Amino acid sequence: MRVVVDKAQSRGYANHGWLKTHHTFSFANYYNPERVHFGMLRVLNDDSVAPGEGFDMHPHKNMEVISIPLKGYLRHGDSIKNSEVITPGDIQVMSAGTGIVHSEFNDSGNEQLEFLQIWVFPREENTKPHYASYDVRPVTSEKNKLSLIIAPDGSAPASINQDAWFSLGNLDAGQVKEYKLHSKNNGVYLFVIDGEVEVSNTILSKRDGAGFWETNSITIEVLKHAKVLLIEIPMMK
Repeated sequence: MRVVVDKAQSRGYANHGWLKTHHTFSFANYYNPERVHFGMLRVLNDDSVAPGEGFDMHPHKNMEVISIPLKGYLRHGDSIKNSEVITPGDIQVMSAGTGIVHSEFNDSGNEQLEFLQIWVFPREENTKPHYASYDVRPVTSEKNKLSLIIAPDGSAPASINQDAWFSLGNLDAGQVKEYKLHSKNNGVYLFVIDGEVEVSNTILSKRDGAGFWETNSITIEVLKHAKVLLIEIPMMK
């Protein structure tokens, strides 16, 4: 097994006043040649947006963009006539394909918005742009389970233009969970939203991340009640 660990305090950080953002991988003005991507996982941003503020219309092309709200109200708008608000328990998936322009705003006038934005390189480029949101509460409501929310084979509520599996877990202290990878060519990136876990003799705390590859599985030992996100993706095209 090969392992890379990205501690929370080592991430890139920018404070734009209305936006406070941490970058696990190189993004915008943060560049670390050791941290450009993990396999097909290109971006993992941890964003906090002030009430009523947000990202004006901006373009994306040939990228799978997944947004996972952690707190508050995330309003999405785009050039293919989608407009809606999602909250924790929902996710949104956008395949930029040949090109899409979109905006993301905090829809609340008094509450902070916190969300994860994840970019994954697509399996196929220059496809028709697509957007959808999904209520994943029916699969994530069960505690002490790694709940699949994105999969390429119809086994989860959502899918993207990549052989990727995303799972969320709400795990009590003392739980031990084995995650089995779907292909020997894949790796899995574990991001600790909250709490503390141990994987492969590595302790990971709130907002720490770690990537594991050249292995068939990983074992997650929960040291303090934890919420975790697992992203399994191919390590190469």
